[in-house]
Amino acid sequence: MVEPAKRLDSIELSHIRKMFEVCDENAISLGIGEPDFDIPGNVKIAINKALDDGFTHYTHNKGFLELREEIAKKLKNDNSLSIDPDSIMVTVGGSEGLYVCSQGLFEKGDEVLIPDPGFLSYKACVDLAEATPVAVEAQINNDYKLTFEDVQNKISSKTKAFIMNSPSNPTGAVMDKKDIKAIADLATDHDFMIISDEIYEKIIYNKKHYSPAQFTDNAIVINGFSKTYAMTGLRIAYLAGQNEVIDELLKVHQYTTACASSISQVAGYEALKGPQNHVNSMVSEFKRRRDLITKSLDDLGLECTSLDGAFYAFPQVENAAEYVQKAVEVGVITVPGSGFGQTCECNVRMSYANSYENIEEAMNRLEKIDLI
Repeated sequence: MVEPAKRLDSIELSHIRKMFEVCDENAISLGIGEPDFDIPGNVKIAINKALDDGFTHYTHNKGFLELREEIAKKLKNDNSLSIDPDSIMVTVGGSEGLYVCSQGLFEKGDEVLIPDPGFLSYKACVDLAEATPVAVEAQINNDYKLTFEDVQNKISSKTKAFIMNSPSNPTGAVMDKKDIKAIADLATDHDFMIISDEIYEKIIYNKKHYSPAQFTDNAIVINGFSKTYAMTGLRIAYLAGQNEVIDELLKVHQYTTACASSISQVAGYEALKGPQNHVNSMVSEFKRRRDLITKSLDDLGLECTSLDGAFYAFPQVENAAEYVQKAVEVGVITVPGSGFGQTCECNVRMSYANSYENIEEAMNRLEKIDLI
């Protein structure tokens, strides 16, 4: 048997997917971070029209121009960013965007700062690029919000990038503007890149989202349509940054995927062009579920920080591996915190991207854990 590449030795398959695969039909899943809503009706119509019109061939490598123009308008209106459509690259989901950035920017000897707790793909993508991930620990007493000091303390002469994620998966934390601006200043002063994962930008409660790209040229924005428009399976997202950087990253994108799906690009275009009431009602429902799971965890005696964005809770338990197994036994799927960082052995992630009724029932089932 031909041996796989050594760089795969440190890569584990996703803990989230492992839990998804053990789920039986009677279990309630609080595992997968996928909105349970349908895509907007106008997007469905646009997809069907594109199929009828035969829009099923290659597009420009960066994505078709009209979509990139709409993304540029969105970045201007929502994020105060003046980015040319040629400085935007449409990708096959945020996952490809992260991988493209990692392969295009990192190499052996580089250090890349990643949040801890943080989304499990960050470390894996840094490892696959043969760079060194450096954990930046978010403090529970600050509701897991990373601060300027947290990042500053981990910078070295080898720091190539910092992967930022606000609102955060898995904690639901939303970083403060002052820290985002100060970290952006650090990126300029120390000449490293901020890769800002803003995929949960619109799913935010009583807070305001700020992009580091507002404050420094040393930033690449990753955003997309999966969470905001419940279009996870269409795999459509984008990178936005300085033109010369995006043109270099295009080399990775071109030889891995050539271009994103033409039909999915049409869906993204229509999502941006059309009415946004679908987004507003979805976020309102997420907030209602957030309030339910917050109260329920409190009633269960599980400590959980303030949930200001995304659709995850990250409560503390005595032993995450044991708790997750007991939860399975009572019919609830959760994810152990160990997949999200070195400091998370006593956390579990619970997604409230499930119906209000299912979350309510799941919380009732979790009450039985103490009886096991």
